[in-house]
Amino acid sequence: MNEKIAIVTGANSGIGKETTRALLREKYRVVMVCRNRDKAESARDELIHDTGNEKADILLCNLDEMKNVVRTADKIKETYPRLDRLVNNAGILPNGKRSETDEGLEYTFAVNHMAYFLMTRELLPLLKSTSRSRIINVASDAHQGGEFNPQNIQLEKGYSAMKAYGNSKLFNIMFTRQLAKEIRNTDVTTYSLHPGVVNTNFASDSNSWFAKLFNIGKIFMLSPEKGAKTSIYLSTEEGIENNSGSYFKNSKPRKPGIRDAHNDEACRKLWNISEELAHEVLNKPALA
Repeated sequence: MNEKIAIVTGANSGIGKETTRALLREKYRVVMVCRNRDKAESARDELIHDTGNEKADILLCNLDEMKNVVRTADKIKETYPRLDRLVNNAGILPNGKRSETDEGLEYTFAVNHMAYFLMTRELLPLLKSTSRSRIINVASDAHQGGEFNPQNIQLEKGYSAMKAYGNSKLFNIMFTRQLAKEIRNTDVTTYSLHPGVVNTNFASDSNSWFAKLFNIGKIFMLSPEKGAKTSIYLSTEEGIENNSGSYFKNSKPRKPGIRDAHNDEACRKLWNISEELAHEVLNKPALA
């Protein structure tokens, strides 16, 4: 089986949908990892019609549940013989009040960081077995409003929606930098990116003032087609392997805006904390 295979999370709308469209046009088989079946099937029908490529598969996954992320990754490994591109794209804009998932993780931290980390970790064997595979992590310049505090990584103190989102996007960049070190002796490369401020529906489920401000500003934002350009570039451009671990903006490598994003010690610490939390959550007995 020589067809190229890509996984895109959050593939039914916004940047994820446009990235999926581009990969289908490049003749990839694209596995659309989505939360809602009706929305996923509607998007798939549209994408197949537009691209003429019927190789669009759907896998349902609630990315706020780490055990579900592992089950989804297991399904991918059982079903597909290779993995050329993993695009960790799905994300949320948090509500104004701090909340936790059923597994005890702060909600934004779970979806925007831990799901990236765990999906990647579980799929690394398949990625390593595929020549010149890539992992693309959608971050944001909102990382400049974040901070890395190992003692308050899930914002038990001083929570705000803006801080939770900024932290999660910082963690995407830090994770990518450390991931590049972890896989440096393999044929896999990884990149993070800022897509621009894009007019999508990802704030539609949030009632925070941060989300309301986002929605008011939609008239000034990029279209999803333009916002997806850097994701598509990192998925399809040849000869960028020397930039593994880098943060991209407008399809060019950029230095992240705050020190923690390019601090090797901090990035390694985040990796270790993420490993410990994943172990804790995955080994926690289910409630009766």
